[in-house]
Amino acid sequence: MATKLYFQRSGLQTTIQDMGRLGYQNKGIPVGGTMDKSSAQAANWLVGNNSNSPLLEVTILGPKIEIEGPCQIAITGADLSPTIDGQVIRMYQTINIQKKATLAFGRLKNGCRAYLAVGGQWQIQPWLGSYSTATNNGKMLTPHSFIREKSQLSILPNIPISVRNIPIEKQPKFNSSQRIRVSKGPEFNLFSAYSIGHFFSHAHPISPQSNRMGYRLDSKLIDFEPKQELISSGVIPGTIQISNSGQPIVLMKDAQTTGGYYRLGNVFSEDLDRLAQLKPGDSIWFSLE
Repeated sequence: MATKLYFQRSGLQTTIQDMGRLGYQNKGIPVGGTMDKSSAQAANWLVGNNSNSPLLEVTILGPKIEIEGPCQIAITGADLSPTIDGQVIRMYQTINIQKKATLAFGRLKNGCRAYLAVGGQWQIQPWLGSYSTATNNGKMLTPHSFIREKSQLSILPNIPISVRNIPIEKQPKFNSSQRIRVSKGPEFNLFSAYSIGHFFSHAHPISPQSNRMGYRLDSKLIDFEPKQELISSGVIPGTIQISNSGQPIVLMKDAQTTGGYYRLGNVFSEDLDRLAQLKPGDSIWFSLE
């Protein structure tokens, strides 16, 4: 018997994600997928799913979900004060739900994105081998992956596993200021030493005009003027572009696959998960490695 999820509220931005859509970047299709890969994989492990199983990515303000049917769930990542039937539940632990229950989220305590895994086979249609959200010029290519009020999901539950948990000392800590490691980008040598020195010695607040495509930073590269037009070239999640006005933009999972701005650097792949847990108003210190 399938478990049903009914969304009484959708939250600010609740989407279905997995590890992404690989092999289509040459066609202009982003990889996409979970912003915080390690938190998502931990949630799936806690309910006995494989690491690439679909799950919900919940951003800043969570949904309210009526769960009908026995299942196992787990929540990792940002702490959005989750409750079941009004009772606080533990994160980073398998939670058994035996009957109809209401899962809700409250105040954001830390981080930006939480991950909700439900053990079983999600009854949704993949697109190009992935369940992750995908858009093109504002058009939803995977409308089933965007959760709205009154959305419904159906999941065929796994055979229950023994309760698992991740010890608190192994759980990530999400601070509002993070030092993020960077390697040199293809156009690094086109920037002056003064510009580079200033960029790596100052904090960069994250602008409200930030999303899964990219983080725009409330800062400006000083002593910068584009010296030449660039041919559109490949970019990846973690690429740090500098717009013609000098504003840094860190590309994230849903970013385009090519761009024409100067590429100052690339965020270390190991640091992308921590970067994904920063929200508007938080700040980044970049470290050149």
